[in-house]
Amino acid sequence: MGAAAATAVATAGIAAGLSGGGSAAAGQPSDVNAVNHAGVHTSQVQTPSQAKTVKATAATHVTHTSTAVRGAHHAFTQVKLASKHRAAAHRHAPARHFAVIRHHRAPANPAEPYLIYDSTTPSALPSQHVAAAYATGSYAASSAQMAGHKQVVWIDTTGHDTSASALDVEPGDATPGLAANWAYHRLSQHPGSLAVIYTMRSEWPAVQSAVGQLPQHIQDRVRWWIADPTGVPHVVPGAAATQWYWGSSYDITTATPRF
Repeated sequence: MGAAAATAVATAGIAAGLSGGGSAAAGQPSDVNAVNHAGVHTSQVQTPSQAKTVKATAATHVTHTSTAVRGAHHAFTQVKLASKHRAAAHRHAPARHFAVIRHHRAPANPAEPYLIYDSTTPSALPSQHVAAAYATGSYAASSAQMAGHKQVVWIDTTGHDTSASALDVEPGDATPGLAANWAYHRLSQHPGSLAVIYTMRSEWPAVQSAVGQLPQHIQDRVRWWIADPTGVPHVVPGAAATQWYWGSSYDITTATPRF
């Protein structure tokens, strides 16, 4: 969650993938822009043979551009994860443990979806908003660092802190199997609470499969927090919250009243 280096590298990857093909118009996919560009030149062709040549060239350009965009998106995800864990490996501050029970509750009687901001740097979070912070791991925050926020969602990265209200399931953090174990013990120890599981959309099926082995009354109390960083506010169907924005200072999630 949150990686400035990933954003910069991914942006450079997309720029490289599109070099030579013209920049896309705002809100317009690059492959569509390529077709429009090719269409302008096609209209200037005087012979059928020339028209075929230009259309074939445009089709090849669209294929290469689409492949570059898909490759850049994959690189964005991989670099984000690598940046996060590479930074954690060089950080020597010991993880902090808090005895206080940290049960997240949505703002009182929310009638509509609301935003949650999270960051590995607590000071970067905007105040007076619902915020998320790590309870364990190299980026563990203190209660004092999170003062001034309307509500705090505490995130465990190990799969062993059942007092945290959410679990981070990503490569390098908790595994799908640990997620099921964490949810079972959290809800057994804290009846009436929720077990929020954060994971990437690509990893979600594996985590769902593991959690699906739990008793139904446990599954009913699990809430899914899915990372799908399209940059556009939305909630993935079946999820209670979706992290749709990865920024250099913080990430943004839209949560439903069920979260």
